[in-house]
Amino acid sequence: MTPQDWAAFILTVLSIGGVIFGVINFLIKHYLSELKPNSGSSLKDSVNRLEDKTDKMFDLLIEHIKDHNKK
Repeated sequence: MTPQDWAAFILTVLSIGGVIFGVINFLIKHYLSELKPNSGSSLKDSVNRLEDKTDKMFDLLIEHIKDHNKK
């Protein structure tokens, strides 16, 4: 292979590597943004709402059990 062929090969490999790096970087930033609250539509907000509802359900269940044991 000539030096010109090697240069083309190396630039091709670097270009493909750069594209792969850019795509992975974009995906990581996108998924990490889902883990931060943003006032309603992120995964973190959904988990927080589910935790709140679960806590309320446990509180109601504990109150019901306490009331039932008093009788």
